[in-house]
Amino acid sequence: MTNHDAEQAPEDLEGLLDFLEGAGKEVDADSISVETMLNAVGSRSFGAMLLVPGLLVFSPLSGIVGLPTLCGLLVLLIAGQLLAGRKHFWLPRWLLRRSVPRKRFLKALRFLRPAARWVDKLIKHRLTMLTHGAATWVVAVICILIALSMPVLELVPFANSLSGAALAAIGLGLIARDGLLVVLTVAVYLMGLGAIAYQFM
Repeated sequence: MTNHDAEQAPEDLEGLLDFLEGAGKEVDADSISVETMLNAVGSRSFGAMLLVPGLLVFSPLSGIVGLPTLCGLLVLLIAGQLLAGRKHFWLPRWLLRRSVPRKRFLKALRFLRPAARWVDKLIKHRLTMLTHGAATWVVAVICILIALSMPVLELVPFANSLSGAALAAIGLGLIARDGLLVVLTVAVYLMGLGAIAYQFM
């Protein structure tokens, strides 16, 4: 993978959408690959790399069969390498080559724009100690647990939208250094997961 410098990683949700839209418009093909998406947002940033699969699963693209499971695998690999102490993330070529239709990708980004503008007004530097250092190991474990639930939740209509929203919000909290957002996201996700489990008990 070609790595962006850390300084080039987006700093908020709308910035990340700008990076992704720019990459989508530059692609001279009918589809856009996972590798292109990750390179666009900076493949050294753990937060940005969580945001990509999170937004894919939260967006209308989640209707593509198998996409939530693919994104869950992506999160597992990224979070697992963070726990292993790797500074540069490695992903297998077959995963990087997976793609989504370019027109549907750009349409999904447009769908996310209004929410991104609203969310970006709410984020700020809070509890920043939870967004770097050893705290990111705890976040990585939480993301692994979310990723492991995604193949199962794919059997429940729209359930993985909760997983996608959680991953995106955690990723956004990391890049925006908003630890409160990370904590609130985990709490809401656990409550939502509990509600889904209760319905099937």
